[in-house]
Amino acid sequence: MRTFLVVMGALCALAAPSAMAQDTVRIGVLNDMSGVYSDDQGPGSVLAAQMAVEDFGGRVAGRKIEVISGDHQNKTDIGAQIARRWLDNEGVGMIVDLPNSAIALAVGEIVRDHNKVMIGSGAGTSLLTGAKCSPNTVHWTYDTWAYGHGLARAVMQQGVKSVYFVTADYAFGHDLEKQFSDEAQKSGVKVLGSARHPLGTNDFSSLLLQAQSSGADAVAFANAGGDTTNSLKQAGEFGLAKKQKLLALIMGQNNVRALGLAASQGTMLVVPFYWDMSDATRAFAHRFEARHPKHLMPNDMHAGVYAATLHYLKAVDKVGGANDGKAVVDAMKAMPTDDPLFGKGQVRIDGRKIHPMYLFQVKTPDESKGPWDFYKLVATIPAEQAFRPLNEGGCPLVSN
Repeated sequence: MRTFLVVMGALCALAAPSAMAQDTVRIGVLNDMSGVYSDDQGPGSVLAAQMAVEDFGGRVAGRKIEVISGDHQNKTDIGAQIARRWLDNEGVGMIVDLPNSAIALAVGEIVRDHNKVMIGSGAGTSLLTGAKCSPNTVHWTYDTWAYGHGLARAVMQQGVKSVYFVTADYAFGHDLEKQFSDEAQKSGVKVLGSARHPLGTNDFSSLLLQAQSSGADAVAFANAGGDTTNSLKQAGEFGLAKKQKLLALIMGQNNVRALGLAASQGTMLVVPFYWDMSDATRAFAHRFEARHPKHLMPNDMHAGVYAATLHYLKAVDKVGGANDGKAVVDAMKAMPTDDPLFGKGQVRIDGRKIHPMYLFQVKTPDESKGPWDFYKLVATIPAEQAFRPLNEGGCPLVSN
């Protein structure tokens, strides 16, 4: 009898994840909850996913929906470990957000092996829709190609002839630098060098001295989050802006808030979402701010989590469940996207979500009318021009 109970207990333990997967559609938000990206994604991305679930109605395909979260600490091994645990033991059908491109690339392989879904709404590397594309991955919000090429075109129109990079030394930073360089060099802009730094660097002095001594017209910061804030702040203290243009290839409203308008005014940036663009974005933003632990306004990556989660749930409803990740992604590609934050769009065969990008300029203190009133619209980049052409990425899904 005892042996029978032990065997039955073991069988029940093995069956638990399967039963959970059948009864609940679980969404895992995987990001940096405590480090340099925690304000840019962190708890805000978890909130965005929860709001999407609530707005969808809390149930899909007859099952309740649950959002869980994990802190990858910007370490690939930790991110991979969390993803495996979620997929193997906790019935997670979709992992979303994934700032830090090295982690996103690793998790993408794990998700593909388990036939679940990954939506890189916070990840930047364009490899996710290029050589590393997957039938189980969707890349929402932005990518390094869109930001690098879009900003390069803008600054070339301002007369920049040479550039020096301060770059985060991992896949995201390298890719961002490459995309900007590719666009710049097509028009004869010289790349004079690159100084690279690890994630979470506090002292940028030696890198900034290299950039200053290069004599480049512009210094381009190919980093993100707290690294962008710290490097730009120290660049101001070094006086780089007196002789060189400072370009932030990834700059969000939290960076502007940390630096202040006086220090960041005039900076050009490309983003796919700004909270103050329409009645719909403003309504979402005020709901979000009221519930955010720090009362932050949503940025483009929070918006990406919300919109991507909504579209995922529509696809799960259409397929009738979340167990077959490839079938869900196929449905996401087959259905036009339509949400209050990004409007209408599509997910291409390579997994790239297509929507317009917007060129903004940071307002002066006199132009700003209140808290979080940071940007003025300069130009709209149409959706068909905002992202890398489908035939240039090298995605095997396209060639097949």
